[in-house]
Amino acid sequence: MKPFTYARPTSVAEAVRDVAAEPGAVFLAGGTNLVDQLKLGVARPDLVVDVRRLTSREITDSDGGGLRLGAATTNSEVAADRRVRERYPVLAQALLAGATGQLRNQATTGGNPLQRTRCVYFQDVTTPCNKRDPGSGCSAVGGYTRYHAVLGVEPVQPDPDAPGTCIATHPSDMAVALAALDAQVQVLGPDGARTVPFPDLHRLPGDDPSRDTVLAHGELITAIDLPALPPGTRSGYRKVRDRASYAFALVSVAATLDVADGVVDDVRIALGGVAHKPWRAARAEEALRGRPATVGSFRLAAEAELVDAAPQPGIDDGNGFKVPLLARTLVATLRDLTPGD
Repeated sequence: MKPFTYARPTSVAEAVRDVAAEPGAVFLAGGTNLVDQLKLGVARPDLVVDVRRLTSREITDSDGGGLRLGAATTNSEVAADRRVRERYPVLAQALLAGATGQLRNQATTGGNPLQRTRCVYFQDVTTPCNKRDPGSGCSAVGGYTRYHAVLGVEPVQPDPDAPGTCIATHPSDMAVALAALDAQVQVLGPDGARTVPFPDLHRLPGDDPSRDTVLAHGELITAIDLPALPPGTRSGYRKVRDRASYAFALVSVAATLDVADGVVDDVRIALGGVAHKPWRAARAEEALRGRPATVGSFRLAAEAELVDAAPQPGIDDGNGFKVPLLARTLVATLRDLTPGD
């Protein structure tokens, strides 16, 4: 592990200043992801700034029936909160589907969405990886692709030597639920405070796969706001994985569904395990609004969302199985949320 300087500032503003002033600085919250990266040599910071005790550890009611999650609240605390379970079951279910009880006791609301990919090539510093070492290439293309992206990837089997190539997926279950809920991220940075809509927080690789989010260096998440859902809205999360616990999603679906007189009045869907970011399924949502809440409509919506899917070949027979698996998972999730079913 590379030696680094450790700092424990006394205020959020001081922490932001410390990180912003040092290009090689990082924030430390729960540490469930960063500590692993330090051990693997993936993360090599010059300065680690501890913010665990600086941001709020409270869950508070907001105007209109929403909730504010302090950035220091743990995944276990959020999942166990009565208001979260009653108003946002999709979030409680997503949190309980992630990691283990011990990790959920440590992982934080501010840190969980910022965890980095678990792509085996990203974590292996002996292999080329554009996300870890921009411009070095993408070892995942044509390699072990079972857990890799099928959405937001163009073309099928892209050029591994192109500097923007990256087919890794985002690992967070919580982030998929927050994307479906249209959560709002409260951020403090060297230029002041701002609000980022959660679906816009993460980014596709573009020409710089090393950047996972739109946050600038030194910007710190201080809270996440959950908007009130309309009365009668149901929500849920479904995760498909290789084993029953402590495994990342092959595919996952988070959805909210509002049905009136058998017709979809509103729906919000996010997909996990299939893209570089929590994937907001805008095409599926558009295909469903105003249509009967039936399995047939749900299947059509899945087809609309997956029309540009680009499954990746690989040494493990590739990840083409994800496309039909995701379609079935989306249909099953929406069917379970339909009143009367």
